[in-house]
Formats: sequence, structure tokens, C-alpha cells
Amino acid sequence: MRLVGPSGEQVGIVPLAKALELAQEYDLDLVEVAANARPPVCKLMDYGKFKYESAMKAREARKNQAHTVIKEMKLRPKIDPHDYDTKKGHVVRFLKQGDKVKITIMFRGREQSRPELGYRLLQRLAEDVADLGFVESNPKQDGRNMIMVLGPHKKKTEAMAEARQAQEARKADAKANPGKSQNAAEADADADVDTEVEAQTPAPAEA
Repeated sequence: MRLVGPSGEQVGIVPLAKALELAQEYDLDLVEVAANARPPVCKLMDYGKFKYESAMKAREARKNQAHTVIKEMKLRPKIDPHDYDTKKGHVVRFLKQGDKVKITIMFRGREQSRPELGYRLLQRLAEDVADLGFVESNPKQDGRNMIMVLGPHKKKTEAMAEARQAQEARKADAKANPGKSQNAAEADADADVDTEVEAQTPAPAEA
């Protein structure tokens, strides 16, 4: 077999007995790392430590993995200004988080004969959030609803990194200012929790 030392150095081609002897001498495990090679390649290592480090790397990779999430926001074609601003605020937050947003205009009764109302509302919303997102799927009629999908300019991974940096900055500020009131610290913690929950739950129901 071809043997690789504990530091990655090439020991050379040695018989199995010699490899086992070296493993015992170094108090390490003899692990086959390339069974299909000719000759097979084995390495001297602490297999338990190797498995632990591999598991930690996989965990970190999963933690940083970005999952594409599609939020949904429902509006009525004759929505009042206050409700519109509230709904737009949710859309802005979702786009900042790097998520896509499905906008649904729900028509009822005679409203179904006025699809242009829904189209104009979708166009208005797209223009209002143009600095954060773009129209990924143009408005289209779907039964009694009209649907449009907005995509974020910012990638999910970038949004996650910025959120982590902001959280670390708040923690650093709290540590640098120990006189900060407990109530303010709790408010920051509540804000972090709210953001996390909102990022994992659907948008509020229709207005």
C-alpha cells in the first residue's frame, strides 16, 4: 500500500505489516483513504478526531447554507393607504432578508371585472421596492387572483451575513457600554427573535 504520514507526508509504498507497526508506534489509526487506487492509499491519523472535525465542518456548512424562501403577501385591489404601507413594509423586510415574495391580488364580486386595478397596484408596489427587488414573474391572472413574484437584488447568503454582522455589532456595543439598561438589552434580544420568526413564517393574511 501507499502510506501517508500523520502530517500528510509521503511515507512511500510499504507492506501492511509495516504500516500497522507504524500506526502502533505513533498511537494512531491506519485508515484507507483511496481504496480504488493502485496501490491502495492509507493514512495514519486519529480517526476519532477526524470524524469529529468532519462533523463540525458539515454542521458549519449547513449553518451557512442559504435556502431560497418564497414569502407570500395578499392584497385587495381597493386596499386603503395605511394597509398598503403595512404590507409594503413586510415586502421590504422580506426582500432585505434575501427572500422572494409572491404578491397575490384577490378579487371578489364585481372586482373581477376590473383586473386593471390589480395590475396597477402590482406595478405601484414593484416601483416602490425597486431599489430592493425586481419583477421576477410579471403579473398574471390566476382564476380570481392576480399574481406577481418579486426577486431580491441581494443574495440570501449576503443577507444572512449582514444580519450576523449586525447582531455581532449590537453585542459588541452592549459589551463596550456596560451601563446600558437591562430593558434596552432585552428589547434588542426581542428584535432578534422577531426577525428570526418572521423569516420562517408566511406573511400575514389578507388585509
